[in-house]
Amino acid sequence: MKARFTLTVLVGLISLGAVASAMAAGGHDAHGAAHAAGMHMEAARYAEGTVRKIDTAAGKVTLKHGPLAQLGMPPMTMTFTADAALLNKLKVGDKVRFVAEEVNGALTVTELEVLP
Repeated sequence: MKARFTLTVLVGLISLGAVASAMAAGGHDAHGAAHAAGMHMEAARYAEGTVRKIDTAAGKVTLKHGPLAQLGMPPMTMTFTADAALLNKLKVGDKVRFVAEEVNGALTVTELEVLP
């Protein structure tokens, strides 16, 4: 009886070790998947477009852009508010990569880079 109990405990411990090992491996895989999803979500924040008009005095830029996934908007041409520091590095016709967000009720370009 004592041998059978010892064997049962031993098998249980071995199984527990295998489960813990599998969970650790799964956790790492899950982390990798979450990291990849996070990178995808980060990439989805960005859109590309072309500068159509710049109104520095009003703090606005008109962009013909691709989909704005994070805002659920299809491709279109529209005007955004933007900080003067962003507007000053632009000229009409520039191809840009940008992030647009709703800030105080206005669609605003919060990040922008001119593409080569």
